[in-house]
Amino acid sequence: MPKTPPAATQAPAAKRGRPGYDQQSVLRIAVEVFNLHGYEATSMGLLAGKLGISKSAIYHHVPSKEELLRLALEEALGGLEGVLMLDGATSGTPDARLEFVLRQTVAVLVGRLPFVTLLLRLRGNTEMEREALSRRRAFDRTITGLVSAAQSDGSLRDDIAAATVTRLLFGTVNSIVEWYKPGGSLSAAKLADDVLAITLDGLRK
Repeated sequence: MPKTPPAATQAPAAKRGRPGYDQQSVLRIAVEVFNLHGYEATSMGLLAGKLGISKSAIYHHVPSKEELLRLALEEALGGLEGVLMLDGATSGTPDARLEFVLRQTVAVLVGRLPFVTLLLRLRGNTEMEREALSRRRAFDRTITGLVSAAQSDGSLRDDIAAATVTRLLFGTVNSIVEWYKPGGSLSAAKLADDVLAITLDGLRK
C-alpha cells in the first residue's frame, strides 16, 4: 500500500467562494460605476463586468441595485447628519457652530467623496432618491438656522437672506466633489481653511 505523502508535500485544497470581495468593496466599486455611468444607466450586468464576477455573486452581498444605492446614500447622509450631532455643532456661539459644521462637512466630503458625489447628483426619480433629497434639505435648513442666529447676534452681516447665504456657502462646499483629488498636495484641513477664508470671512462683521 503506498504511503500517504507528508502533510507538507500535499497540494493545498482549492479555495471556495467569491474572489476577494465583501459587501463594502462591492459597494465602493458600485458607487464608482454609478458616478461614471449614472445610477439609472447602470445594470447589474455592467456592475458584474466591472467587478469581474457573476451577477449571482453580487446578489450574495446585496439583494438588489436599489440596496446598493441605499447603502451608498446612507454613507453620505449619515456622515453629514452625524456632523450636526457633534459637540462643536450643538454648543457655543452660532458663528463658532457654523464654522465647525462647515469645517466638518468639508472633512466628510473629502473622506466620503464618491458617496457624497452620488448624493449630489441625484435627480429624485425614485422614492429612495426623494427621501435622500428630503434629508439633504433638512440638513440645509439646520445650516440656515445657524446662519440666521449668527446674523441676529451680530456675528454675520444681515443684508443677505440666511437662505441665500446657505446656498452660496454650500454651492462652494459642494463644488469640491467636482475637482478635488484626495492624496494630492492640498490636504483636507487646508482645503477647509481655504473654504472658510473664502466664505465666512466675507460674511463676518
